[in-house]
Amino acid sequence: MTIFPMLPLACFRFRFRATVDLRLPTYTGSAWRGAFGRALKHLVCITDKAACPSCPFYRSCIHPYLFETPPDPGVGKLTKYTAAPHPYVLIPDDHHGRVAAGQTLTVDVHLLGHGNRHLPYVIHALNQAGRRGLGQDRGALELLGVAQADGEDWRLIYTPGDDLNPLLPTVPVTPPCPERLTLRVLTPLRLNSENRLVSQDRFRFHHLFSSLLRRISLLTAFHTDDPLDTDFVGLTQAARAVELSRARLRWHEWVRFSSRQDTLVKMGGLIGEIELSGPDLEPFWPYLWLGQWTHAGKGAVMGLGRYQIDALK
Repeated sequence: MTIFPMLPLACFRFRFRATVDLRLPTYTGSAWRGAFGRALKHLVCITDKAACPSCPFYRSCIHPYLFETPPDPGVGKLTKYTAAPHPYVLIPDDHHGRVAAGQTLTVDVHLLGHGNRHLPYVIHALNQAGRRGLGQDRGALELLGVAQADGEDWRLIYTPGDDLNPLLPTVPVTPPCPERLTLRVLTPLRLNSENRLVSQDRFRFHHLFSSLLRRISLLTAFHTDDPLDTDFVGLTQAARAVELSRARLRWHEWVRFSSRQDTLVKMGGLIGEIELSGPDLEPFWPYLWLGQWTHAGKGAVMGLGRYQIDALK
């Protein structure tokens, strides 16, 4: 029997306007994540401690929940994890390089599970992050409004100065599994297997699926009231038997600067397409479909490992 993971989520689109000319890096996911984290901590921190784990409010403060997500000590089987996956994904648009004053850009935010409880803080923190500036010039951005995905449309739920009227989060409806599909990897998918990066030559279906299964199971365990209960070992073993119909992948290198580590960090990964087909896809289909919102691999929280699925006739 196919198990469907229960992960309520909501998708939001933040629309900003550049107030001055600015320059943005090639991919702004890391910059937005850093700016979001700093603004959120400034917004909610009441002790001004440099490190959150030593703070007496560590397990009740919104900043570590959203940005560092400590494991729940009451959940015994998860105590081996030093950190839980964050309950959000940031997806910036393709703007990079020079952005002229008056130009608009967007950042999509997927809030996962209980992360939706903190939407007002997310909005306020990203608003402040934009005001403080992004990119090499620290150019300020003005928040124009926030829209929420409502089926195929976007509904405006907030403009600065007005009330916030969000829709309830929902579990994405999984359509029937297609006989054939194309999975298009849009941002670098960085996977590890046996302590080695998975290159285009080494890539197999089970590398992607194992990453998805682990990520989705941890998200449901830490951020919902319905932890995923399925045959993890059986699914993982079965995934090794799934063959790719076709793969057109290449390595895309990307380097980001980590202010925490004060160094450049390599975040390159695979982009391109894979094709899958056959009745054996059915057990894996709910995870593949949901992964379009959760992303997969390292750096998912900043928009990496993003993919879209197209059914083929």
